[in-house]
Amino acid sequence: MRRMTFAEADTLDYYLHTFDSISFVKVYERTADAVIVYGCGREEIIGILRDFSFEKVSVPQNILETSGRELAAMYHDRIVTSVIVHFARRLFVPFAIRRYWILAKTVRFVLRGLLTIRNKRLQVELLDAVAILAAVLSGDYKTASSVMFLLGIGDTLEEWTHKRSVDDLARRMSLNVDKVWRITGEGEELTDAGIIEPGDRVIVRLGSIIPFDGTVVKGDAMVNQASMTGEAACVHKSEGASVYAGTVLEEGEITIRVAKTSGSGRFDAIVRMIEESEKLKSSLEGRAERLADRLVPYTLAASALTYILSRNVTKAVSVLMVDYSCALKMAMPLSVLSAIREASEYNINVKGGKFLEAVAEADTIVFDKTGTLTRANPQVAGVVSFCNESEDELLRQAACLEEHFPHSVARAVVDAAVQKGLMHDEFHTDVEYIVAHGISTHVDGKKAVIGSFHFVFEDENVSIPERYREKFDALPDEYSHLYYAKEGVLCACILIEDPLRPESEDVVKKLRELGFSHIVMMTGDSERTASAIAKSAGIDEYYAEVLPEDKASYIERAKATGHRVIMVGDGINDSPALSASDAGIAISEGADIARQIADITIGSDKLLSIVVLRNIATLLMKRIRFNYRTIVGFNTALITLGIAGIMPPATSAMLHNTSTVALGLKSMTHLLPEDEKKH
Repeated sequence: MRRMTFAEADTLDYYLHTFDSISFVKVYERTADAVIVYGCGREEIIGILRDFSFEKVSVPQNILETSGRELAAMYHDRIVTSVIVHFARRLFVPFAIRRYWILAKTVRFVLRGLLTIRNKRLQVELLDAVAILAAVLSGDYKTASSVMFLLGIGDTLEEWTHKRSVDDLARRMSLNVDKVWRITGEGEELTDAGIIEPGDRVIVRLGSIIPFDGTVVKGDAMVNQASMTGEAACVHKSEGASVYAGTVLEEGEITIRVAKTSGSGRFDAIVRMIEESEKLKSSLEGRAERLADRLVPYTLAASALTYILSRNVTKAVSVLMVDYSCALKMAMPLSVLSAIREASEYNINVKGGKFLEAVAEADTIVFDKTGTLTRANPQVAGVVSFCNESEDELLRQAACLEEHFPHSVARAVVDAAVQKGLMHDEFHTDVEYIVAHGISTHVDGKKAVIGSFHFVFEDENVSIPERYREKFDALPDEYSHLYYAKEGVLCACILIEDPLRPESEDVVKKLRELGFSHIVMMTGDSERTASAIAKSAGIDEYYAEVLPEDKASYIERAKATGHRVIMVGDGINDSPALSASDAGIAISEGADIARQIADITIGSDKLLSIVVLRNIATLLMKRIRFNYRTIVGFNTALITLGIAGIMPPATSAMLHNTSTVALGLKSMTHLLPEDEKKH
């Protein structure tokens, strides 16, 4: 094979990455080659390659749709072509003909510069236009041609690096839904999202991501469309309204008729949101860009003054060839986007530089308990029956209710039923989820509730059968308790084992070393459970039996007193606090709405990611400050040399553009040293 298509190269790349023994893959479509770094025997790798064929590998459609391979090839070809054409024209085209081409290209640059004046903004394009026009009017066509060539290459490199960084971020934010609830002739069916077709009806419940573009055919809901529009305000959706993949249900429940299952433009929509959203900009980055625009008039004035004093066009043009805004506007965003991409290598998804800055400056961090400080996958330790039904039957019923909602405890109940082979076909009416409390529905015509002590016994006034009172009082304290009742009478208590993550104590210690003065735990669990977990994790300040609004209120009070606050959580009940914080961090295996509202998501298997995130954020702020000092210092030196007549315009342009690209490339390098990768 002489060359692979882009799709074939992506297919081979995807196939090789499915093997745990392969740590790195780079596929070159032009030469049909691949570089593979592996940690197994040579024979095993040879066997993997022998087993490969394009026909046998099924690649998810979103992998091919969001691949950046074609983009990279396009920009590579554009740069190579520009270099070849430029030097070939100099070698083989007579100057008399080349001069007309230079004049025609000059007109394009001048028009681009004049456009900034029409928009009532003085930007770097105006400096470029004046410099090129001055060179042409003075008869220095060689300088004008070189400047336009260097500007073209610089623009292409800037556009390529920025677009690649944005696309990398968008790919990580793209939708990834595995299972959906489809309505069939027999009722609801949990099925693979990949087999859903246009026209199918899908149910979406509180806290879940809407998996496809479609139309509401039943129900009423408030939908958070921030992932598409950047606006946090919820939008009301009722029958007949259109809904979009990747948005999140905050209130209510709807049934949608699927319009599109793939290629719905979600990736492009995310790219637009990233490019347009101010969320990408940290305050340092924003200040640097505003300064860049403000410096343009001063550069024009310096050039004019140089000409007035020296009557030397070459010196005046040398000043125009150097500006601060190119480097400032390129290096700052690339620093941020590169840091975001580096964070993703640790399974940390950051939605913008604003939040990295908040993490770097935060002095307070608030943890939820369940699924955050404790393991993301709590397990059912046992079921205690308080009626004449068996433990397995009660677990089956509980799993049937809990499987509709995204919470780590709910998953624990469902997983326990699956492990025991307990089938739990739908046998209840519509389920209602009460945030931070539990679930209410009807089973065989009887009202059934499942949830916390507060919800079941205080809100729903459930009673405990007298003959089981002693058994209830003897429930073991080392477990969290999930209560299940029917018709106002307790039927079962499900014991949830929710042990502390082994790394929690180490994470808390390291966060203190990194400058967090307030480390807080907040939970809806009892005082007894909260106290034990906080003590084990080394946390001095904790709050038990709190509601979602209590967490958000604490954060608002802390911010009002001047603190920068991070919130870490995983459930629907953490959403208000995640929104209220300066930077909300969600566990990736948590509720859809928590992940969508959060500014940052981390992998469920490593709480140490928060330590890595703090280090990346701190180093990013240092890099932005370094870039600023370097840009101002180096370009000021170039301007000085140009005014002194030591450096001609073409050399100034070359050094300016070279330094800009070099600083941009440096800004794309990793912030953390290699030894940090052990995390």
